[in-house]
Amino acid sequence: MFARFARHRMRSPVALFAGIVFGLGLGVAGMVDPLKVLAFLDVAGDWDPGLLLVLGVAVPIAAIGQRMTRRKQAPCFDDRFHLTAHQGLDAPLWVGSVLFGIGWGLAGYCPGPAIASLAYGNAEALWFVPAMLAGAGLHRWWQRVRSGRAATSTP
Repeated sequence: MFARFARHRMRSPVALFAGIVFGLGLGVAGMVDPLKVLAFLDVAGDWDPGLLLVLGVAVPIAAIGQRMTRRKQAPCFDDRFHLTAHQGLDAPLWVGSVLFGIGWGLAGYCPGPAIASLAYGNAEALWFVPAMLAGAGLHRWWQRVRSGRAATSTP
């Protein structure tokens, strides 16, 4: 009983520490600067390949973490892993991926770096983050509307 209580009490500090390390890593890598990200995406113009190093470091670390996840019954500070049950490539995933890519290409931000950019004082993030949160809220609302329709239309 105490071990379970201790795991749950440690979840927030561990998550906060992981978030701080993630944000600092994004800052060191230059991911919080939308101009650097846009220069990386501009392969036909003044291309900046610097973010390839970020990708080259992130992919092996994520692969190691994924292998560790498969070997363990539960994480250190929780009772279970919170993984998605969804396993397919369907239309919502494709549409979401395209919208994410368009937004990233236009703004130079994705969610993690945008939130970290608030700490670095990037003025663009003050506009982007509320718009991103509004989009996420709109998506949740739409999912509820759709699931409500599906529930009322089933015999």
